[in-house]
Amino acid sequence: MRFHLLNAAKGAAMGMAEVVPGVSGGTIAFITGIYERLLNVIKSIGPVALKGWKEDGIKGLWKAVDGNFVLSLLSGMLVGIVIGVFLITHLLETYPLLVWSYFFGLIIVSALIVGKEISHWDGKKIMAIALGAAVAYYITVAVPAPGNPALWFVFISGMIAVSALLLPGISGSFILLLMGMYSYIIPTVKEALKTFELDKLIILAVFGGGMLTGMIIFSRVLSWTFKNYKDTTLAILTGFLIGSLNKIWPWQEVLETMTKESGETVVVFSKSVLPTTFSGLESNFLYGNEPQVIGCIVLMILGFATVFVTERMANKSDQA
Repeated sequence: MRFHLLNAAKGAAMGMAEVVPGVSGGTIAFITGIYERLLNVIKSIGPVALKGWKEDGIKGLWKAVDGNFVLSLLSGMLVGIVIGVFLITHLLETYPLLVWSYFFGLIIVSALIVGKEISHWDGKKIMAIALGAAVAYYITVAVPAPGNPALWFVFISGMIAVSALLLPGISGSFILLLMGMYSYIIPTVKEALKTFELDKLIILAVFGGGMLTGMIIFSRVLSWTFKNYKDTTLAILTGFLIGSLNKIWPWQEVLETMTKESGETVVVFSKSVLPTTFSGLESNFLYGNEPQVIGCIVLMILGFATVFVTERMANKSDQA
C-alpha cells in the first residue's frame, strides 16, 4: 500500500507540473527517482507487452508493462492534472510572482541534482550542457504561433507536448503555448471534465491519442540515448533545466495579451526583467509592479527544500 501511495503522490506532482507552462513533469519524475523506470514502462508498450500477453495472458501483460507501478502513477497523474487545471491555474492568476518563485527554486536545485548524476566530466559534457541550455532558452523566448483547432493539429500537438513532458526542463504546457494551442487545449480539458460534451470529449480523445503515439516513439529514443550515452544525455538534460529558468523567472514584463471568446484575457508573451525594472513598470497585466522580493525569496527557498526532501524520500524508498 505504501508503494502505491508514494507512486500516486509522484504521479500527482507530475500531473500538476505539466499543467504549468514552464515546468516539466519529466523534471518531477527525475528528482523522485522514477525517470528511467518510466521510460522503460513506456518503451514496453508494443512488442514487449504483446509477448507478455502471448506467453501468460493478462498476468504476463501486466508484468511486462509493470502494471502496479503504472496504475498507481497514472491514478496520481489524473488527480494531479485535475488539481492543476483548477487550483494551480487559479494560483498563477492570483499570486503569479510567488508561484513562479517556488518553481524557480525547484528547477535550480533540480538542475544540480541531475548534473550530480554525471559520472565523468569533460569538455564534451560542458558543451552538451551549453547546447541544452541554448535550446531551452531559445524555446522560452520564441514568439508563440497562432493555434489551429483542426483535429490533425490537435493530434500533432499531443505528440509534441508529451515528448516535452519526457524531457526534464522542457514543459509540455509551454510547448503548447508556443504552438498557440495552450489556450485551446486547457479550457477544452476543463469543459470536458465539467460537462462531458461530445465535441469536447472528441478533442480530448484525439489529443490523448497524439500523446500516446508520441510517448511510444520518443521513449524509445530517450531509452536508447540513456543506454548508450548516459552522461551526455544527463548533461543535455541539465542544460535544458538551466535554459528553462528564463521562462520561470518570477519578474515578468507582459508584452502581449489575448482576449479569448469567453472574454478572459490571458498572457501570450512576456520577458524577464530585474525586480528594480519590474517595480518601475506603469502597466503590467496580471503581474502588476510590486516585486514582493522577500516573499519571492522565501518561496524560492521553499522550492529548494521541496526538492531536497523529495529526493531524500525517493532514496529511502529505493533502499527499503
